[in-house]
Parts: sequence; structure tokens; C-alpha cells
Amino acid sequence: MTQGSKEFPATDERLVYIRALGAAEARQLLPPDALADLSDDEGLFVVTSAEGQNLAIVEGRDAAYAAALAHDFRPVSVH
Repeated sequence: MTQGSKEFPATDERLVYIRALGAAEARQLLPPDALADLSDDEGLFVVTSAEGQNLAIVEGRDAAYAAALAHDFRPVSVH
């Protein structure tokens, strides 16, 4: 078993979920002006903590994974 530290626990605390965010849900979560510059509001993805807290909303699946990895999270795709 791997030992962890305060910064990098050995548990799944660093696990995040990545899923597509529908247009209707995006309109509920984001202010209207945030959606104005989007070319495709169907291309949004949300990064969510294991506890269910939305951590980020980004354009594109690859960007969501990159954001998670950049912050030392372990991304998992959900459908």
C-alpha cells in the first residue's frame, strides 16, 4: 500500500470526475455573459471532485483532462 502525505494523500482524495456538460445545465451554472463567447456550448466539460463539488468548467475534453493533471488530480471520465 502506498503511503501518502498531507499534500498528496494515498486515498482517492485526488480523484476527479470529468463529464460532458449539457447546454441547459451550463446555462444554470454559468452567468449568461460567460456563454456569449462560446462557439459551441455543447463542447463544455465539468471537472468535479469526488465529493461532488464542481471545480472547473472548460471547453473540450482534452482541456478538462489537462486542467486536472496540471493540478495533480487523477481524472476519470464519466458518461
